[in-house]
Amino acid sequence: MTFSIVHCSDTHFGGKADLALIEAFEALVPDLDPRCIVISGDLSQRARHGELQAGRALHRELERTAPVYIVPGNHDVQWWRRPFIPFGAPAKYAKFRSYFGSVPASTLNFPEAVIAGAVTAHGMAWASLTFRLRDIAVKGHLPKREITRVAVVFAEARPEQARVLVVHHNVLRGDLSQRMGLARWRQAQRRIAESGADVVLCGHDHQEQADLLDRRVVVSCAGTLSRGSRGGRAPVFNRVIIDDEAVHVEFYRWDRDRRTFRRSDVQAFARHRRPEPTVSSVDAD
Repeated sequence: MTFSIVHCSDTHFGGKADLALIEAFEALVPDLDPRCIVISGDLSQRARHGELQAGRALHRELERTAPVYIVPGNHDVQWWRRPFIPFGAPAKYAKFRSYFGSVPASTLNFPEAVIAGAVTAHGMAWASLTFRLRDIAVKGHLPKREITRVAVVFAEARPEQARVLVVHHNVLRGDLSQRMGLARWRQAQRRIAESGADVVLCGHDHQEQADLLDRRVVVSCAGTLSRGSRGGRAPVFNRVIIDDEAVHVEFYRWDRDRRTFRRSDVQAFARHRRPEPTVSSVDAD
């Protein structure tokens, strides 16, 4: 079994988007032969129609190669429409839904993997608040209802299927930013570990990363396909390859001189194996 995912994030159309990066990415993706393409949020800068239309154009182009799975990022949410108001989610996500469908997107099922998303971008919400003013509408949170829904999906998957969770905010601390993307991050990490996820795909931090959560959940954090890469680093997108024994995360780094993305370093993690279901005496009869 080999299952390949192209994972990108944070295009920021209308802000720091770089068309050279987008065009080079679009040209390279078919050669990588992915089974699925994941965009983990922040397609836009201010959730304006023109920005989301550009994101939709990218979505349509990538769909020519493989199914595309998208979750909203904090820049895609019109949080100012319903700040702190219960049951205000429809207004916050209405514009994003008009271009990309339901939030979160429906589950994608493949023989080798199941992909499900959880919304962590809620704008200005009580559970996302911290003591830092700069975190308002930037930090995310992982509600219990979201991870419970995902856990049910993963529980119903077959043992051989890899469970892939997609969120926007980085679930591990950024190397350069030294920041967690999620408020109440300890609680969020525990919920993710308990959900049954094998792999988490996220973004938000504008720096690529691959590491383990709870010593068994592989986290792929894609960089940004924009001019806003943290620390002036080259923009990066990831390719995640899941096989029977391991999860490989490949980094494709922007080569400014050649104006293309080139594979640089690769990290590999042993795959956590689930026990095969046992046949009960009732089943045997």
